[in-house]
Amino acid sequence: MAEPKSKNIVWHHATITKEDREKLFSQKGVVIWFTGLSGSGKSTLANEVEGALFERGCHTYILDGDNIRHGLNKDLGFSPKDREENIRRIGEVAHLFAQAGVIVMTAFISPYLADRDVARKLNPAGDFIEIYCRCSLDECERRDTKGLYKKARAGEVKEFTGISAPYEEPVQPELLLDTDKETLKESAARVLALLEEKKIIAPA
Repeated sequence: MAEPKSKNIVWHHATITKEDREKLFSQKGVVIWFTGLSGSGKSTLANEVEGALFERGCHTYILDGDNIRHGLNKDLGFSPKDREENIRRIGEVAHLFAQAGVIVMTAFISPYLADRDVARKLNPAGDFIEIYCRCSLDECERRDTKGLYKKARAGEVKEFTGISAPYEEPVQPELLLDTDKETLKESAARVLALLEEKKIIAPA
């Protein structure tokens, strides 16, 4: 990873630790990284999971791809270089949320294995959970409420993942969900079960 440009900086350690915050919140701060093609259900599933966690009194936040590009990453496009920087920035932000004891969920296509690996390595072992929302391209196109696939096939949207840009599937995600074969409730239940199994949250 690239070193900071400035060499006159020192990391300051906070008085309140991650463990202190986790004890206060009665949960473990983690990054839940949803990845998959556009239309695979990442944002919808993240919202469903957050709703269930909120009902349990958990402290959560969702970092959504489109939302982030309205602010923090509004200077970035969709070239491979910009996609890399997009995920680098959000990986750093998600890491900070996890350090604050929050269960943070990201809903980004994040098409490249190397970029997702960089985001994973920012976090201690067990603090990064990659969830692959696998969905057939046909089904993603059928769900396409934004009309992006149609525009991509017409050449109106360049470098669109799954059509004119690649998507590199996760090799060993913590959880694989076939979102074109199971219901939203079923997928969310599997995510919650995994969080309980890893003792990130208490059993319901």
